[in-house]
Amino acid sequence: MALPERSEVDELAARWIAAWTSDGNFARCCSAEVSYEDPLTPEPRRGLNALGAHAAQLREAFPDVRVELTAPALQRGDNACFAWRLAGTHRGSIALLPATDRFLTLHGVHYAELADGRIVRARGFFDLYDSATQLGLLPARGGIGEAALMLLRGFGLRR
Repeated sequence: MALPERSEVDELAARWIAAWTSDGNFARCCSAEVSYEDPLTPEPRRGLNALGAHAAQLREAFPDVRVELTAPALQRGDNACFAWRLAGTHRGSIALLPATDRFLTLHGVHYAELADGRIVRARGFFDLYDSATQLGLLPARGGIGEAALMLLRGFGLRR
């Protein structure tokens, strides 16, 4: 039985993932004016250099990072979605956060706007609270630490 051929959007998704995890060569999959946002970017990153620098920070913080697509890429018109799983050990500092040497597994999606077979805008979504919990920065959900944190934030006690 022959495997189904990979679609153009699957090839684009593979180049997108490779740029994040290896060389930062987003020119293979993005327009020069690409705009990118995720929960870690207070302002959108604009252009190939800014996106490449953002990806380089990820690779520096997680030198053993592995990202894999968890489903075939989806496309409708000029929009695509790439579901992925990231795994790696936090061995380098990122922003004000020193290395924790903790292993992180993270699931997320990137929604991409396409033009002429290239990504012109992308938004990444993942659970930032879960990431912080895995890195030991925030208390686990459902525990007394979370209840104390919610109390301090003014949400009161919850069962």
